[in-house]
Amino acid sequence: LSLVGQKRVVSFKDLAFDTPLSDVASSDSSVIFKMSFKDNLSLSSRLKREGVNNQNDHLLQPLADWFITHKESSVAAVAVCTSDAQADRLVYLLKPYGIEPELIGNLDLDMNPRPGIYYKVGNLSSGFVHNESHIAIVTDQEIFGVKKRILNRSSRRAKSRFITPEELKEGDIVVHLEHGLGRYEGLKTIALDGLSGDFIQIDYKDDDRLYLPVDRMEMIEKYIGVDGYIPVLDKIGGKTWTNARAKAKKEVEKMAGELLRLYAERRVKNGHAFSPCDGYYNEFQASFPYDETPDQLKAIEDVLADMEDDTPMDRLVCGDVGYGKTEVAIRAAFKAVNDGKQVAVVVPTTILAEQHLQTFKERFRGWPVTVEAISRFRTGKEQKQILGGLATGKIDVVIGTHRVLQKDVSFKSLGLLVIDEEQRFGVRHKEALKSKRSTVDVLALTATPIPRTLHMSLTGMRDISIISTPPEDRQAIISYISEYDNAIVADAIKKELARRGQIFFIHNEIETIFKMAEKLQKLVPDVRLGVAHGRLPESRLEKVMLEFINRQIDMLVCTTIVESGLDIPSANTMIINKADRFGLAQIYQLRGRIGRGDEQAYAYMFVPDENKLSRDARKRLSALMEHRDLGSGFQIAMKDLQIRGSGSALGASQSGHIAAVGYDMFLKLLDDAVADLKGKPVVPALEPEINITMSAHIPDDYVQSIEQRLTIYRRLSRMTEVSEITTMQKELVDRFGKLPEEGLNMLLKIMLRILAVKAGVKKMDVTTSSIVLVFSELHQKRPFRGVGTDSMFSVNGW
Repeated sequence: LSLVGQKRVVSFKDLAFDTPLSDVASSDSSVIFKMSFKDNLSLSSRLKREGVNNQNDHLLQPLADWFITHKESSVAAVAVCTSDAQADRLVYLLKPYGIEPELIGNLDLDMNPRPGIYYKVGNLSSGFVHNESHIAIVTDQEIFGVKKRILNRSSRRAKSRFITPEELKEGDIVVHLEHGLGRYEGLKTIALDGLSGDFIQIDYKDDDRLYLPVDRMEMIEKYIGVDGYIPVLDKIGGKTWTNARAKAKKEVEKMAGELLRLYAERRVKNGHAFSPCDGYYNEFQASFPYDETPDQLKAIEDVLADMEDDTPMDRLVCGDVGYGKTEVAIRAAFKAVNDGKQVAVVVPTTILAEQHLQTFKERFRGWPVTVEAISRFRTGKEQKQILGGLATGKIDVVIGTHRVLQKDVSFKSLGLLVIDEEQRFGVRHKEALKSKRSTVDVLALTATPIPRTLHMSLTGMRDISIISTPPEDRQAIISYISEYDNAIVADAIKKELARRGQIFFIHNEIETIFKMAEKLQKLVPDVRLGVAHGRLPESRLEKVMLEFINRQIDMLVCTTIVESGLDIPSANTMIINKADRFGLAQIYQLRGRIGRGDEQAYAYMFVPDENKLSRDARKRLSALMEHRDLGSGFQIAMKDLQIRGSGSALGASQSGHIAAVGYDMFLKLLDDAVADLKGKPVVPALEPEINITMSAHIPDDYVQSIEQRLTIYRRLSRMTEVSEITTMQKELVDRFGKLPEEGLNMLLKIMLRILAVKAGVKKMDVTTSSIVLVFSELHQKRPFRGVGTDSMFSVNGW
């Protein structure tokens, strides 16, 4: 008992025993106390057996029996779920059994709870049954299986915005909504008449200078232009920016008309409206062995909502390799099959087809879903049987390369087309896809969309969902760029072998790949290596791939055939020879083959003498080194868009306008033009000017890092509810300690800004004795009549 007193106790209760404690104290021999606690192993194993063997709608029958038996035995049966989503799922799944658990608060073991069936949200490693306390507890992990957590750490939060602004560096060009292109010159603290505040300094043409209050950061965006165009700074109050915006607006109005035509075409072609998710689907999603990340859940919700609409889905899911895109496709496939429709999954390589086959079969185990793959690894007889099964509807899901797109492949009722690694398909393949996708729901998956695809998604021609939360314990890949050096190569290979890992050596020249393999074998005699490229006979290629997967060889010398598909956690070193010859997205995709587990991964990119590199090659390699963080695929694609332009989606005139106003501004103008043509004109966002007679900023001795202060200011400038300020205050106190007076004043200023937006106030001057409000008629629910565009309201002595 003295030990218990030293610990943090959640609940402690004396238990009654048949043997008096006085007898125990006087006895010389040890006494064995028998406690009637029971575990739930029997229930868990029965539920697991039902999930594997039972093909009817009674998968949770053992759980239902467990609840009813305990209730009839005058016991309180409680299900403890780790999240609200799991609790809602369980309640929904128990309804068909006539069981409706009741939500309860804290359990008090000192009071015997009344018999019944309950649930609550909390964390418990496992459940138990204790008859003396009249309580039986089961956890959702015992019901659905243990979840493998892949939630991101607090330091790796999911990106809060669709296009996240890159960290500003001094000298970067920025776009101000009102004043145009300027140069960012850092964060400045300015003191005047005893008052101080933080401002963003932006320099313009002719030594003009603007100090932007940090609470109005939303007025600027980092400039993204067109390769080869050197932006010219605007002059504050000049006509250059006004004219550039006017010309860009005319261009986007033409594009808006084309967009509306495309929208209309999609609306005319009605597809299949899938049924809402039922209990069968909920049971399937509950069997997923990981915790979904927030943006993975959002992507799944987006896809399911699209499928339930009668407009054919055309959605792009963008996320780095290993971030959960495949599970999004699997959920969509299950929904389609559940509605009696077939699913085609198109992948760029036979290797990826085989890997997806194993993944899909594993997820659909225990469910009446037939999955097959069609590729060059299948014999002619096997392919014929698969084609017959597709035509008759016996096969629900088919996975394959462009072989699936050939004319001899026919479906009884195709409902969903999944295109994995869409950027790998050429024009000819995409034309073949168009014939199948006119009225079929289409889901495309990619880590780094090509510029044209990205542009179409950003302009609204296609819907897009971003998955940017990395799995837990995933580390960013450490990358090196240098000229080829045998010593560096040998050292990298030996280091990986020393930790019992595997290596990819990318050499994208089939004619010399075997000579390179011989050279590497002489360099490191102990390494077991194999060679793989696309022209090898199918049997030989399959053999060497399986050897690498089964760790029978240490290093795979290969072409870009491994760009997608291989998921080998033990391979954590990649050496890319002649990296300057690869595209930006291609290198990023290749690099994504390593670092799949929790080991630190290393990428070595060898290039010729820097003086011999082309300008684009230097930019690509620079972008790779700049975007080394986890989940940078979308930023890489944006950089690629800037370097290469956006293909045929952009004409020469559009490129000129984008260069003049920046990509973000171009998209904003396009959104406004589309809304205007739809008869729903967009009201410009209100950015109120708040002037208060007190020092309001985050002092540099409170948060030393300028980057961190900028991040805090950007988050504050985006807040729309007063409750968010309270949360932010708690976070700042937790991270940096007690807030100084200037910091509290900054939060007050943000609160006034939020209230000003809600009230339609464009300017607020606050002193110790008065407050002056200038209202914007454009943002009033009931605008003032006959008093001009804006109205002023003043209160003295408040």
